Amino acid sequence: MISDERHDADRDLEATLGINPEFFQQVPDYLLPMEWESFKRLQLSDQTAIPPKYKELIGLAVSGATRCRYCVHFHAEAARLNGATEEEITETALMAKHTMGWSTYLNTIGYDYDQFVTEFDQIAAHFRAQQAAAAPA
Repeated sequence: MISDERHDADRDLEATLGINPEFFQQVPDYLLPMEWESFKRLQLSDQTAIPPKYKELIGLAVSGATRCRYCVHFHAEAARLNGATEEEITETALMAKHTMGWSTYLNTIGYDYDQFVTEFDQIAAHFRAQQAAAAPA
């Protein structure tokens, strides 16, 4: 027998998405209410710290890096629904490629992490000083 919580989650899924996708239906009864609530509050909400378009572009970059075609399709379409342009989607893919490339390089050569942090902190301080100098008085 389906619990009241599962039934409520199923109804809310269909009301929110227009259908209750099979992949949600396959989530065990004891987990679906929690999984759906989490998905709805983070993924679908516009009341989070990160605006929806940016969340979807982040999701798209991660999806590309992890090579999840399901997630790529979802996040690309959701990004478009939230106002992302094709140029932004392409740039997201390039940023994911760029980040993965530098990560691969730094990890493969075994670059010293503490040295990296020290150097980057110096770079950030340089940019902050430039921003402060350019700020209107």
